[in-house]
Amino acid sequence: MSDIEIRDDRTAGRLEAVEGGAVVGRIEYFLLERPGCALVPVHTIVEPAHEGRGIAGSLARELYAIAGREGAAVAPLCPYVVKWAERHRDEAPAADPELLGAAREWLAAHPERF
Repeated sequence: MSDIEIRDDRTAGRLEAVEGGAVVGRIEYFLLERPGCALVPVHTIVEPAHEGRGIAGSLARELYAIAGREGAAVAPLCPYVVKWAERHRDEAPAADPELLGAAREWLAAHPERF
C-alpha cells in the first residue's frame, strides 16, 4: 500500500485513495456543524480489484486523524467505519450520541446527497 496516496476532497465530501492517478477507494462524508463539528462518513467504497489491501482501513484511520487535527469529532454512519472504530478504540474515540442523532437527521433531510 505504500504507493497509495490519500487525499481529502472536502468540497466533494470524499476522502480518496489514489494509485497511479486513479481513485481506487473512497469514504464519502459530510461535515456536520451543529450541535458540534463532526465529520460524518456515510459510505466506504473500494474498487473490487483493490480489495483486501487495507485501503478501507487506511481511509478510516486518516479520517479520524483529520478530525483529530481539526479538533472535530467523527460521527460514523457508515457500517464499515463503525466496525473499524470498534476495533481501533485507541485511534477512534466513541461518537457522541447527540452528534450521531444530528447526523442521522441531516442525512434524512438531504437524501439526494448520498
